[in-house]
Amino acid sequence: MKNKVFKTLTASLAVMFLLTGCGGNKKADTKESTKKSSESSTEVTTGASEKGYTDPKDMKDEYDIIIVGAGGAGMSAAIEAKNDGKNPVIFEKMPVAGGNTLKSSSGMNASETKFQKEQGIEDSNDKFYEETLKGGHGTNDKELLRYYVDNSASAIDWLDSMGIKLNNLTITGGMSEKRTHRPEDGSAVGGYLVDGLTRNVFEKEIPLFVNADVTEITEKDGAVSGVKVKVEGKEKEIKSKAVVVTTGGYGANPEMLEAGRPDLKGYVTTNSEGSTGDGIKMIEKLGGQTVDMDQIQIHPTVQQDNGILIGEAVRGEGGILVSQEGKRFVNEMDTRDNVSAAENKLKEKSAYLVFDSGVKERVKAIEFYEKQGFVTKADSVEALAKELKIDDKALTETVDTWNKAVANKKDAAFNRETGMDNALDGKEYYAIKIAPGIHYTMGGVKINSNTEVLDKDGKAIPGLFAAGEVTGGLHGENRIGGNSVGDIIVFGRQSGKQSAAFVK
Repeated sequence: MKNKVFKTLTASLAVMFLLTGCGGNKKADTKESTKKSSESSTEVTTGASEKGYTDPKDMKDEYDIIIVGAGGAGMSAAIEAKNDGKNPVIFEKMPVAGGNTLKSSSGMNASETKFQKEQGIEDSNDKFYEETLKGGHGTNDKELLRYYVDNSASAIDWLDSMGIKLNNLTITGGMSEKRTHRPEDGSAVGGYLVDGLTRNVFEKEIPLFVNADVTEITEKDGAVSGVKVKVEGKEKEIKSKAVVVTTGGYGANPEMLEAGRPDLKGYVTTNSEGSTGDGIKMIEKLGGQTVDMDQIQIHPTVQQDNGILIGEAVRGEGGILVSQEGKRFVNEMDTRDNVSAAENKLKEKSAYLVFDSGVKERVKAIEFYEKQGFVTKADSVEALAKELKIDDKALTETVDTWNKAVANKKDAAFNRETGMDNALDGKEYYAIKIAPGIHYTMGGVKINSNTEVLDKDGKAIPGLFAAGEVTGGLHGENRIGGNSVGDIIVFGRQSGKQSAAFVK
């Protein structure tokens, strides 16, 4: 019964967070959208508080470790710190836990995993490393990348040990092997992951305060000493021996985005409203170093009305992209920056993601897209073309040519080599209109592989750790789909372990 309650709660939270993205050319954090989202969040939290969020009245004056942010990285850190015998606490400024993790859809990349071996998939950490380095144009922080790939399989095992099983494998752009791990039923990874992590946080009785806005990281004698947090309109100073910052990126902060990339002004964002770069700002005040702040990822398949990301798994399971002329124009499984650039070269600067009932069956997230009214459906390719006001002969020829490429395992048009296991020959055909949108901020604070935050001289700031999208360097100039979920788990765990070791 307890698990059912968590699953129901998380499903509601996932839908809420997916729908808080901005549409059209509106800014990422308008007052109206913030107000509506906060009201919606509060309604959900009212029930959730009874299930596990900690009452503000129970907040202590001191903890061993303070974790700022209750996304995947923060909860992973808390669980590991607790496992090491420490007394951690999580402060989350939003009314619910989850952050951008709730919006993750495709899966978690990992290599040499037990699930790959069970399914006969031959992979290696070195191949994962090289393909990620290539995807990031060779600019990735090699120390962080090496640690990530070498610890990715153990992260999958760790999740599995807590009842979070990611054994359904698919592939994302820039990868040559099926190493994107999803829930068994093929559903979006974000809600499932947050459900499992939150459940474990509650079972371990780790205090998790929501509506707890950390405004400052304090220090004494050159070392971190705690935080100032605003709760119920009052600011409190909470002491700790270490602070772990897992507040996410700045994808919903127009000022920070435009400072790094003024050309992105007006772009829709897929980010939750809490992604405003707070952690980066607080760490900079302590002298922390930042890297790659102008590296902001545009995702090629974003539904523009609501800023909803259409997961890469749709393409990984066989979907194709076509222009208003009904023709393919790019290798759909190329890296996100290249696919987005190809879309922006089209006259309409938008395209259609076309797939069939087989893809829909393999990617459960499509059911959510359909419920939101994003999906156009038809009984044939010709009928779909008419619904989209595309030349039916052109689209039919495109699909036929694609199916021949799948049968021959050779895409002569664009040299696509992955996501070609199944032809588009189902009973129904579907399309979603998409265009590029702001999705991920590769830049952030600089850390080493121990997740210690580094100052401008490259020295660790005593007692300060960070993990997840708040950090920079791992992904270089372009993040590979599925690597952010791996990032938050691998480095979230590491930050929990290292902060626990620091306070001994």
